[in-house]
Amino acid sequence: PEALIYTMKDDQKYFPLLNKNKELLPKFIFITNIESKDPSQVISGNEKVVRPRLADAEFFYNTDKKHTLESRLASLESVLFQKQLGTLKDKSERISALAGIVAEQSNADKSLAERAGLLSKTDLMTEVVMEFTDIQGVMGKYYALNDGEDPTVADALYQQYMPRFAGDKLPSSLEACAVAIADKFDTLVGIFGIGQHPKGDKDPFALRRAAIGIIRILIEKELDLDFEQLAKASAELFGDKLTNENVISDVIDFMLGRFQAYYQEQGIKVEVIRAVEVKRPTSALDFDKRIKAVVSFANIEASVALAAANKRVNNILAKNGHGDFDAVDSSLLTDQAEKELVSAIEAIEPNVKAAYSEGNYEQGLIKLSELRAPIDTFFDDVMVMADDAAVKNNRLAILTQLQNLFMFTADISVL
Repeated sequence: PEALIYTMKDDQKYFPLLNKNKELLPKFIFITNIESKDPSQVISGNEKVVRPRLADAEFFYNTDKKHTLESRLASLESVLFQKQLGTLKDKSERISALAGIVAEQSNADKSLAERAGLLSKTDLMTEVVMEFTDIQGVMGKYYALNDGEDPTVADALYQQYMPRFAGDKLPSSLEACAVAIADKFDTLVGIFGIGQHPKGDKDPFALRRAAIGIIRILIEKELDLDFEQLAKASAELFGDKLTNENVISDVIDFMLGRFQAYYQEQGIKVEVIRAVEVKRPTSALDFDKRIKAVVSFANIEASVALAAANKRVNNILAKNGHGDFDAVDSSLLTDQAEKELVSAIEAIEPNVKAAYSEGNYEQGLIKLSELRAPIDTFFDDVMVMADDAAVKNNRLAILTQLQNLFMFTADISVL
């Protein structure tokens, strides 16, 4: 039905009609800009125009069914994906291999993901898709089912391009997710690998959309995959085709930059996103956990004072070269305020680290908010840059310990 709908909707600008079960009806609506004395002639005229187009779609479909998708793999060799990156057959083989890797890491069926990846571009060689390009993937599903392929493979062929636009639905199965991720990563790594980064408004390979698509799938499907590792795996599959030595870091930078667009659309403040971006998490799911933790932290009363204190800590340590200060020496604690701060840190540090080890960044940051009072008192009463070098370095060690606890999740000093 998609081919028929496309014919009516896109070619003829008609409105196809569906019943309450969303099944296509043998009827359509059209709009005319003339007031005819004989509306029946206008109707029959439009029917005559669309009928051959529908007949063509049916003919193409029946012709395509005579050949399996697998038999079309060889013909992909004649179509370039990109001059430096090889043919669509090369791309299909890379997608298959990478989809298998993604499937293994996400508890999906590796063989089905690999099969779907291999067949992912074969419907581009069919008559229907050549005539109606917008239904690529859709026709792949129907032809795969006609060929007797596993339904999971068929669905993955249909869903490989998801999400196609903001708000679009995501692939339903883990196997389809694996193929969608692999396809998008192959394009990202390949194009960055030959130095053709998006510039300004120009993004001919839709890399921004591909990156957002990967981020959405990983976060919303709760797939804890490391996109640095996936980028490396993808790069290896290109062999010696890639010329950009910095391809992995470039792809990571690009992915991290797309988080800002993803979260800003959700109303998350830029400073919250930047606070997490400083840590450069390469797991989208981990990035999301940190974002949620910082959002929660920013809503508590102590957050403003603690953000200011962290900025002060960062500045002091930056001016002192972020040296490798020894562990805090309790015998060098002379002021009551620094003794109380160290005592407070030691009291909550085990709980904070335990929360962090479980990925519970929110609990860790909320626990750290208990340090607000002793931190404020410390900066009010204690001269960090003491004349005695040992005392000074000991106080810098306290600040380093404090910085490490807060910076584990994000740089809250930017809030």
